[in-house]
Amino acid sequence: MQLSHNEENNFSLTRFESMLKTNDVLFFDSEEFEDIIHHYLENGKIALAKKAVKLGLAQHPTSTNLKLFKVEILVFEDKLDLADGLLNELHDLEASNEEIYIQKANIFSKRDEHRKAIKMLELALEITLDEADVYSLLGMEYLFLEDFENAKYSFMKCLEADEEDYSALYNIMYCFDFLEQKTEAIDYLNLFLNKNPYSEVAWHQIGKQYFDLKQFEKALTAFDFAIISDEYFIGAYLEKGKVLEKLGRYNEAIENYRITLDLDDPTSFAYLRIGKCFEKLGSDELALEHYSKTVHEDPLLDKGWIAITDFYFKKGNFQKALYYINKAISIDEENVLYWKRYAKINSRLSFYEEADRGYLKTIELGNYELETWIRRCDILINLGEFETAIQNLMQAVEFYPDSAEIEYRLAGLFFSLNEGDKGYSHLNNALKIDSEYYIIIEELFPKIFSRKSVKEIINSYIKAS
Repeated sequence: MQLSHNEENNFSLTRFESMLKTNDVLFFDSEEFEDIIHHYLENGKIALAKKAVKLGLAQHPTSTNLKLFKVEILVFEDKLDLADGLLNELHDLEASNEEIYIQKANIFSKRDEHRKAIKMLELALEITLDEADVYSLLGMEYLFLEDFENAKYSFMKCLEADEEDYSALYNIMYCFDFLEQKTEAIDYLNLFLNKNPYSEVAWHQIGKQYFDLKQFEKALTAFDFAIISDEYFIGAYLEKGKVLEKLGRYNEAIENYRITLDLDDPTSFAYLRIGKCFEKLGSDELALEHYSKTVHEDPLLDKGWIAITDFYFKKGNFQKALYYINKAISIDEENVLYWKRYAKINSRLSFYEEADRGYLKTIELGNYELETWIRRCDILINLGEFETAIQNLMQAVEFYPDSAEIEYRLAGLFFSLNEGDKGYSHLNNALKIDSEYYIIIEELFPKIFSRKSVKEIINSYIKAS
């Protein structure tokens, strides 16, 4: 009875692992060792791969392939000098072995010497019988150099050699996207689809390009073809759902999202989109039900908590909105989007000290939008914390040196603290930037605005403009 290759591999593995347990020394031919090592490396079992290499070389000390496996492990362990030395020895013995150049390239790549890695891979390309793999490696080296045109060309050559290498196709699309070549990407995908009309991945990718160009009907057709090519392609149903949302066909979008729930384990993304569709349809209970499923499925997905919070905020139920944003913050205290909403909700509830805490936390987490500084300032004015408000705006000036909104507020604050010289200085700055924005002084500092001297300065600028 003749064993299949897989059965032979399993038999060799069983014998090898039995040998390790019993400390017996069994003989394996070099090809068996290669299969055993390859299996362990594929499954991330480096320690076992090292044992197999050591025993293999003890039984077959002249095997080039076993030595190349040793090089691969040395590279993995960042023992690059040892790996390089062994490769030099192998090169002297067998200069026509492509794997030597590939491993040399791997070492250069690890050292961030990507140009040298490319030269090695070009040498490998001259002698290899497997061009697809080498072109794929070349593409990755060009990506490291951010040379997207050459990366794109390499991945295209890889796909020519192996039309089922979808990782190459994804990388080609990545290059097109980075180069903002939407039209060229569509032309390329159409050429690919002429040769491979049932490539669900290509249909999916061309659909995404049309979606980005807001050509939603074309995108919809592309995702339909992706589904015809593979009725279990979850990504196509999700993308089709997004297109249907854009077209306002919310019930159809829900149907497509629900198909993904049947095909595989439920995803928080699908629940979230279904909730959004129900909200658009005015089905509030069903929207909330699916938002709840979203955060239950993935409590770390901020979009789920934000959807529930925003839902209650839009309904004017600020207490409920505050309850859910507090739950979200308890899970992730470093999320800027949560703190922005926390501040906004507390502000609407007139909880000004809590609102200030929210805006301050937002700034501490690196959100330097002008609106954040301004809103915090207005909260501090409500609290009568004029000096803190000034400190806040002085920080904002570093990012927005020519903002009329900041200058008018600084003028009002300095006048309120009886620092007239600074008040007039900032008022003049503000009027030079935008004289029509003086309404800020009128609304926030009505007593200051009513001063004769302030009105005269404002009127002089208005007449001049």
